[in-house]
Amino acid sequence: MTPAGLIPGDGIGKEVIPAGRRLLEALPASLGLKFDFVDLKAGFETFEQTGTALPDKTVEILRNECDGALFGAVQSPSTAVKGYSSPIVALRKKLDLYANVRPVKSIMTARNPIDMVIVRENTEDLYVKEERTFTAPDGTLVAEAIKRISQTASHRIAAMAGEIALSRQRIRDAGAPSIHKSPLVTITHKSNVLSQTDGLFRTTARAALADPKFASVGVEEQIVDSMVYKLFRQPETYDVIVAPNLYGDILSDGAAALVGSLGLVPSANVGEGFAIGEPCHGSAPDIAGKDIANPIATLRSVALMLEFLGEEKAAAVIYAAVDANLTEGKYLSPDLGGTAKTSEVVADILRRL
Repeated sequence: MTPAGLIPGDGIGKEVIPAGRRLLEALPASLGLKFDFVDLKAGFETFEQTGTALPDKTVEILRNECDGALFGAVQSPSTAVKGYSSPIVALRKKLDLYANVRPVKSIMTARNPIDMVIVRENTEDLYVKEERTFTAPDGTLVAEAIKRISQTASHRIAAMAGEIALSRQRIRDAGAPSIHKSPLVTITHKSNVLSQTDGLFRTTARAALADPKFASVGVEEQIVDSMVYKLFRQPETYDVIVAPNLYGDILSDGAAALVGSLGLVPSANVGEGFAIGEPCHGSAPDIAGKDIANPIATLRSVALMLEFLGEEKAAAVIYAAVDANLTEGKYLSPDLGGTAKTSEVVADILRRL
C-alpha cells in the first residue's frame, strides 16, 4: 500500500480532491497500485477553526508517513488577517519542495497543440524576500531587493528538468499522446544583463545537463524576454523549460492562458523523494458546492504525483484518459464552454481508464 496524504483545503478543493482519490482507486488492477489514504487539514478554514493554517500534525504525517500528497486549494483573504499565512508556501519550506513543476497541455487535435512543462526553482531568486527601504542623500526613498542565485539550487533544479524530460519521453513511449519526438530542455535566463546571478544559473544548468545520463536530452537557451515572445508565438516548440523562481512564476502563469483555463493546469511541488500534486486554480468560493468545478487540473496533478513516485505507466494511463475526454468534448465543464457537472467529467474519465 502506498500512503498518500489528501489535503482538500478550502472551497472547490473539497470537491476536486475526492475526485483525485476516486481516480487513484480506479486505476487498472494490472498496474498493481493500491493506496492508503490519510485525510489531513490545512487552509483558511482550518485557520479559523484552530488558529493555524498548517497544523504541525499535518506536516509530521506528510514527512513521516506519506510518499506523496494531493493539495486542493486555499482561500486567500482579501485583506491581511493577523497570524494567517499560506499553508502551501509553508509546506514548500518545511519539506524542502524546491521545484514547482507545471505542465501546460492542450488537446492534440488543437490547431497548434501545446505540450510543455515549466520547471521553476522554488526557494531563492527575488523570492528570498530580503528587502529594505532607505533614504538617499537627496532625501528621496529608495527600495531594493536581494536576488539570490546559488550553484546548489541551480544545479538541482536543472538536473530535475533533465529527469523530467527523460520521464516525459518514457511516458510518450508508454502511449500518452504528444507532439514531441525527443526530449528537450530550454534554459531561461537574463545573463546578458545579470551576468553574475543569471550567469551562474546559466552555467550551472549547462553543467548539470552535461551529465552523461542526459545524453539523449537536447539542451538550448533562451533569454527571458525573447522567451516570453516565443512562448506565445511558438508554444508547440517547447518541451521542458527550466527557470529561476521569478521567471518561472511569470512564464507558468502566462503559459496557462494558452490552453484556455486554469481548470486544466496541474502542478507539483517536488523535493527529494516527495511530491505534492496541486491544481493551479484557486478555491473559487463563488462556485463551491455547485458540482461545476473543472476537476481536470486535479486529475492531471494525480498523474504528475505518480510520475514523481516512479509510476510512469499509471501516469500515462491517466493522461491518455484525460486527453480522450477533452478530445471528444462531450463532457466539458462550464469554464470550457460545456455544461457537464464535475461528477460527470470525473465519471467519463474513470470510464476511459
